[in-house]
Amino acid sequence: MRPTLRQWWASRAPQERRVIAVAALGLGLVLYAWLLQATVQARRQLVPAVDQLRAQAVRQGAQADEIVRLRAMSAPPRSATDLRQLVQRQLDASALARALVSMELIDAHQVKLVFGSVAFADWLAWADAMQAQHLRVAAVRIEAQAPDGQVSVSVTLERPGR
Repeated sequence: MRPTLRQWWASRAPQERRVIAVAALGLGLVLYAWLLQATVQARRQLVPAVDQLRAQAVRQGAQADEIVRLRAMSAPPRSATDLRQLVQRQLDASALARALVSMELIDAHQVKLVFGSVAFADWLAWADAMQAQHLRVAAVRIEAQAPDGQVSVSVTLERPGR
């Protein structure tokens, strides 16, 4: 192949060789510019995705740190107190007792409460107090009520370790 190409090149006139060389150089420059433009455009499209993936990696790293921290914590002591009694004591100590519509003990580890109209801030404070008692919210449904700041709440609390 090379000898044939060399023979073909040698058979061309010097002016024809220059035209071919300039055309090949021009074609090479056009191809280079096209590839450069395609890579710049692809980079522009990928930069937002990379930023989004970096943010997601940071969030997942924080979640992984939280998991490690939680696993390192000692388990809360098992309370011999009945779950219903524990929740009732917390209710009596708060302003939510009069808004309680129903309390249903699902099993030894879960209790479902339904509140009528309560102040959202009071309910949040009570939920924090329940977490301090090593109870977690398994399910919650909160609906806004007519007076601003008032909500109705249906919540299921559970002891960890289920």
